[in-house]
Amino acid sequence: MKDLNLKNFELSQTYQMFYDKIEKANYFLENILDTMKEKTDSRIIMWLLSGPLNDGGQWDMFTSIVEKYGVVPKETMPETFASSNSARMNNILTLKLREYASELRKNYQNGRTIEQLKDDKKQMVIEFYRLLTMFLGIPPKEFTFEYTDKDKKFHRDLKITPKEFYSKYVDINLKDYVSIINAPTKDKPFNKTFTVQFLGNVEGGNDVKYLNVDMETFKKLALAQLQDKTPVWFGSDVGKKMHREKGILDENIYTYEEALQSKFDLDKAGRLDYGESLMTHAMVFTGVNLIDNVPNRWKVENSWGEKNGKKGYFVMSDKWFEEYTYQIVINKKYLSDELKKAWDSKPIILKPWDPMGSLAL
Repeated sequence: MKDLNLKNFELSQTYQMFYDKIEKANYFLENILDTMKEKTDSRIIMWLLSGPLNDGGQWDMFTSIVEKYGVVPKETMPETFASSNSARMNNILTLKLREYASELRKNYQNGRTIEQLKDDKKQMVIEFYRLLTMFLGIPPKEFTFEYTDKDKKFHRDLKITPKEFYSKYVDINLKDYVSIINAPTKDKPFNKTFTVQFLGNVEGGNDVKYLNVDMETFKKLALAQLQDKTPVWFGSDVGKKMHREKGILDENIYTYEEALQSKFDLDKAGRLDYGESLMTHAMVFTGVNLIDNVPNRWKVENSWGEKNGKKGYFVMSDKWFEEYTYQIVINKKYLSDELKKAWDSKPIILKPWDPMGSLAL
């Protein structure tokens, strides 16, 4: 908006959703082909079948889509009923993917080779693409970008592709940004990198990768980027100690222990290890309140509409930040030399059901 002198501008979310869905479908079927020797009731197969097409994702999944397909303005591929109300679409398309998985596995057991099954999979993806267009529309291969700026000057860019549009108008190199997590569990040493088995969307795209750091470092990195007037994408367990209408995220908002006369002693590591917490939602830090350079609350931009919080904005206490925020995306320039070296290390592979394998909606 600043570069083009626009009052308002929004990228299409439906365009990103379309290619995320088609890539997730292909990724799922590729994983089914790679696990043909597993029993149907094995934990891995059950995990793959549990949610092959969920909404949401991880930062590296988003970058894979943008790098492969680019971006388009919202008016080029606007919202549809299904893009804004995705549950029924997801249920129907998940039914189709489970049907495909059953068909591939049965045909393998009946003697069909993996190469033959790969040919079958291509036809399945073609049909899945057709079904997806009925929910979300047909993504453009090229389009004309037209706008009138705040000085009433009209502009037109003819026949531009989504990748050309991204390259020309979006002045952000996504490869400069890395995912930093705070997961204080024994299986995840600090200053080590991690990835998650079977977590991704684009086959051959960017691997999901995290660098785990202590809370002090985690917080300093978020502050450094915010103080440079750059928002910080983050993932957290948004449902914990939250008041949706008032837009408050605060560890002390509900006094359960006083009301029930019982202590709840699971710490952050314990909540992760024992299934009480994981990353459920992605939002953006747009500000922070500092007292003697120490934060006491954070300003959060959410995506739930203006009826939640103060016109869509929430306030998060610093204690809530420490307890329920698990991931931030930070420009690599804010990393120390030690952290840059740690980032370049080979990631430890986590099991698919690890809490760090959750998708942020």
